[in-house]
Amino acid sequence: MTHAKARAITANAQMERKRMAWWTGLALSGVVAFAASEALGQDVTITHGYSNFGEVKYPADFTHLDYVNPEAPKGGEISTWSLGTFDSFNQYARDGNPAALNTIGSEALLTSTSDDPYGVYCFLCTTMEYPEDLSFVTFNLRDDVIFSNGTPMTAEDVEFSFNLFLEQGIVEYRRIVEGFIDRVEVENPYRITFYFQPEASFRDRVGFAGGTPVFSKAWFEETGTRLDKATKSPFMSTGAYVLDSFEPNRQVIYRRNPDYWGEDIPFNVGRNNFDTIRTEYFADRTAAFEAFKTGAYLFRAETDPKEWATGYSFPRVEDGSVVLDTPSDRTVGSALSFVYNLDRPTWQDPKVREAIGLVFNFEWTNKTLFFDLFERVDSFWPNTELAATGTPSEGELAILQPLVADGLLPESILTDEMTSTVANDPERAAPSRRVLRQASALLDEAGWVFGDGEFREKDGETLTLNIIQFNPLYDRIVTPYIENLKRLGVDANLERIDRANYIERRRSGNFDMTNHGFQMPFEPSIGLQQWFASKTADNSSRNLMRLRNEAVDKIIPYVIEAQTLEDMQTAVHALDRTLMSLRFAIPQWYKKEHWLAYYDVYGRPEELPPLAVGIYDFWWYEEDKAQALRDKGVLR
Repeated sequence: MTHAKARAITANAQMERKRMAWWTGLALSGVVAFAASEALGQDVTITHGYSNFGEVKYPADFTHLDYVNPEAPKGGEISTWSLGTFDSFNQYARDGNPAALNTIGSEALLTSTSDDPYGVYCFLCTTMEYPEDLSFVTFNLRDDVIFSNGTPMTAEDVEFSFNLFLEQGIVEYRRIVEGFIDRVEVENPYRITFYFQPEASFRDRVGFAGGTPVFSKAWFEETGTRLDKATKSPFMSTGAYVLDSFEPNRQVIYRRNPDYWGEDIPFNVGRNNFDTIRTEYFADRTAAFEAFKTGAYLFRAETDPKEWATGYSFPRVEDGSVVLDTPSDRTVGSALSFVYNLDRPTWQDPKVREAIGLVFNFEWTNKTLFFDLFERVDSFWPNTELAATGTPSEGELAILQPLVADGLLPESILTDEMTSTVANDPERAAPSRRVLRQASALLDEAGWVFGDGEFREKDGETLTLNIIQFNPLYDRIVTPYIENLKRLGVDANLERIDRANYIERRRSGNFDMTNHGFQMPFEPSIGLQQWFASKTADNSSRNLMRLRNEAVDKIIPYVIEAQTLEDMQTAVHALDRTLMSLRFAIPQWYKKEHWLAYYDVYGRPEELPPLAVGIYDFWWYEEDKAQALRDKGVLR
């Protein structure tokens, strides 16, 4: 689903989010049987799984997922780290700062797999039923699912949870799904039907109905818990893990539920292998890294390229006690960027935005600060076939030409090559003279010219740019950029603030520029509205830049309404090309591999699936290896 607030996350948590992300809205495929619906006068398909594009990968009678080790041992602990603090276990509220992995115990009617980008499958249900026009979908629920307190899950819990998000979910989510559902009917304790409004997007229907996490209705009512408020414990759910203990801002531990209902179903064979999952919290990265070296926690997903390039030569790496692992990342790359606040008049001029972006020297930053470990973001779908390239195809032109004719896009978009930025000199932090001249000319054209002082002015106002950050790790990146902006005549500064203030400033639009990570799915659809639509610009954790653009609003429906993979890719290419041309984001970087360091006590499948690393999902603990490290004095 798309309920979760945008926030900084570790590389592995990001992978888990991608694996569990819902490609909402799924059409007909994976047919098991047909049944006549006498009441509705049309045939109804009965199936275990759906895909918009072709057949789902796994048949109804599969025994285990291809990428797991079905013989993986159960037991042990995986321990990792997180930066900062937490004061809530509710990922879905704007209130509070949620603890790591707070949704690990949640499950939905449907599940995805890490090797089937377009398929979803019955998980808390046995089968799904739908007519050809997808005017409704019925879920036949499993009758053996129980919540962590031992009470049975029924259709009433499904209905309650679905309505909970519609009534108390974040505003941006409710805004894009309002009017989607006509009604929900609980037919019996283990059968529920969702009826859709005619205007509901076709590809989003089944996934929207079946992708909502299922919580205990009785627990919510007894405790008076609200979805839109911070909580001191996770919601009562059906998953394999439950909260074991926590120390505020120091540690949180989840334990495997010994009475978990789904231990032996095919989807779970070889998964949920750790007895406990522990996260240690640290106030700064240096303390966290030093703690890893001493064995205070045993697994680390590294995100700092300098640390990865220079910090992992300590004795426990050299003697083999700590393993360095770099599996490739074949998911949609996270398009990290600086974004402008487009509600502020200064940044509404595309020439000003382009000029400011030109003097960010990625090439020098990557070589000097990142040891050439990153790739430049060149798309909102980097590292995939969804990224626009070259000049527009015929299919793209069919979408873009009417928008050009209406004056919503410039004619150049029909002929220009797809490029993200102008390359700078990797040998020096300052922009090249050519780039500086190009940026200066753009500001001159926009009316921002030098007066008597060192900074550019227009109508008596100085061209200022305030960049807000909370993470000191970014100082070494932002500081050289600010110097380049001053060379251009921009009065730029870095304002580093605490995390709580940072979150609030972004929510309220009280900034000129901030960081943002655009994480797109393989099958984009209605969720694009949360990222880029005008109607979410006033209150969105994704549309932080407050983008309101009529051309974008007109292209998004082409993506949502696409019925074939080819049509969807074409529409995404047109959208990607348009978004990049608007220059509301200054592309930063992404990486094509994971940087994992861990004590040699963990096992994983030799071949990882393309869509997840699966650290908490299908890795396992090896006691004999742990004992060997204890015998060496490495672990206690």
